[in-house]
Amino acid sequence: QVQLVESGGGLVQAGGSLRLSCAASGGTFRSTTMGWFRQAPGKEREFVAGITGSVPYYADSVKGRFIISRDNVKNTAYLQMNSLKPEDTGVYYCAATSRLGSARSSNQYNYWGQGTQVTVSS
Repeated sequence: QVQLVESGGGLVQAGGSLRLSCAASGGTFRSTTMGWFRQAPGKEREFVAGITGSVPYYADSVKGRFIISRDNVKNTAYLQMNSLKPEDTGVYYCAATSRLGSARSSNQYNYWGQGTQVTVSS
């Protein structure tokens, strides 16, 4: 059973940066696909970024601003968020699946963290 714990959320001004972390335990981290999703109030959860093996992929809305990475020694995935905009506000969730390959839909992931709030003020 994989457990995921996010950290690093907070309040930041537009144009600022935050780095989210997702610590994984209970599984074989190296062979998983990790994803980040976000959910704004009143909106559906949406895909932000993923990394399958060492290959990253992004939603168009964050491409060029966000960077996803992973440290297989620390069993941790990261989301570096730069040039933040108010529309980036939401609860950010880390997710994992044992399947390799690009996964952009929430139903492709088996494990989820509890979420961390990111608020970007204008």
